[in-house]
Amino acid sequence: MKVSVLNIKGKETGRSVELSKSIFEVKPNDHAVYLDVKRYLANNRQGTNKTKERAEIAGSTRKIKKQKGTGTARAGSIKNPLFRGGGTIFGPRVRSYSQKLNKNVKKLARKSALSIKMKEKAISVVEDFDFDTPKTKSFTDVVNALGLSDKKALFVLGSVNKNIYLSSRNLKRSSVVTNSEISTYNIMNAQHLVLSESSLEQIESNLS
Repeated sequence: MKVSVLNIKGKETGRSVELSKSIFEVKPNDHAVYLDVKRYLANNRQGTNKTKERAEIAGSTRKIKKQKGTGTARAGSIKNPLFRGGGTIFGPRVRSYSQKLNKNVKKLARKSALSIKMKEKAISVVEDFDFDTPKTKSFTDVVNALGLSDKKALFVLGSVNKNIYLSSRNLKRSSVVTNSEISTYNIMNAQHLVLSESSLEQIESNLS
């Protein structure tokens, strides 16, 4: 499929690029997309929440009252989970939530996500650009020129560009990643995908 290349002013440059059918026109596999998005979100969980059990509470282990004759239930320690300030029963522990997924399934999920965006006509290709200095207004002008001011847009660059990244950092609806950082979640979470020319070859080589 041929797609016209736009400049940063939103105008056609007169050039076009051929997008690989094996990546941008595959039959979407919804389950693969679900598994990859679930893996991405799970891997982002820190898993550092922790509560103290009765053995970890600081306090006396003295028996607080006699065993019998009080008319209430027996109690052996002030750290009893039934008492205020006592330990927590079966509380959360530090753990890893990370999940693994086969490489081929991850590739299929990413191809499916790109194909879904292509079917929705939510992919644009722009020529490579750069800014002299980091400036939010410069990036905002590009977003407005492409007609994406009211959409959540994901810009994919071929390599790290500090000026472009810093210029987009303050914008809520737009984000910038390199081709190596693109994920199924990022693609599906964006309403429109903007690919730079230099990123296309690397995306196709990674997913072929």
